[in-house]
Amino acid sequence: MCVPADASPPELPLDHPLRRGTRLTLTSADGTEFAAHETHAVQPSGAGLVVLPDVRGLFGFYELLADQLAACNVDTIAIDYFGRTAGTEPRTDDWEYWPHVSATRPAQVRDDVSAAVHRLRHVRGVDRVYTVGFCFGGAQSFAQAYGRHGLDGVVGFYGFPRGGREGFPDPIEHVDEMECPVLGLFGGDDQGIPVADVEAFDAAMSGAGVAHEVHIYPGAPHSFFDKQQAHFTAESMDAWSRLLAFVRHDEV
Repeated sequence: MCVPADASPPELPLDHPLRRGTRLTLTSADGTEFAAHETHAVQPSGAGLVVLPDVRGLFGFYELLADQLAACNVDTIAIDYFGRTAGTEPRTDDWEYWPHVSATRPAQVRDDVSAAVHRLRHVRGVDRVYTVGFCFGGAQSFAQAYGRHGLDGVVGFYGFPRGGREGFPDPIEHVDEMECPVLGLFGGDDQGIPVADVEAFDAAMSGAGVAHEVHIYPGAPHSFFDKQQAHFTAESMDAWSRLLAFVRHDEV
């Protein structure tokens, strides 16, 4: 399980005051409309991010995260996975998301990401496009490295290198197909993702010649990047710095 419905991103250092983005509808390759939340960079850096949520899909946590990224000069679109089965309207916190997760397929995620990538490139005019995902979305973000989007990089927060959702390929088995740099951020005390799996993923990417960085935060649990996880504020701040450096080409 990833973050609860009442979770929110940590209070992060921002370059500009926060401003709210807007909800919009995008259209996937099969004609499906799906919800997204778009926030324009205050001072565009040339970077754009597609945010891939956890199993709850698009909700307040990821909308606020998109706004925070835009306040750090990154054009951002957070997407929802469930347009085919749940429609495009906002949902209540107690909605039953598992049937919709089970009905979602990797190719659908890829095509939805493609629609968001196209908007960032051709409407927002960004020069570089990345994905970032969390838990289920972290694994999906890793998978976009071989999704033929022409991405400049992918980032996964505690995304499963192997043993994720049934019906979804394990990223560790596809490192030879990865076409862009990878940043992986993991908790050392994640009960769902053994450190041995993270180390194996790291080694597999090294063997395949994939430019990458894998960082494990000792003692941090799954979903440590959460305001409610106050004991791990330092880890969240470090992860935030690494994310921004990866997409904006900052020095860490």
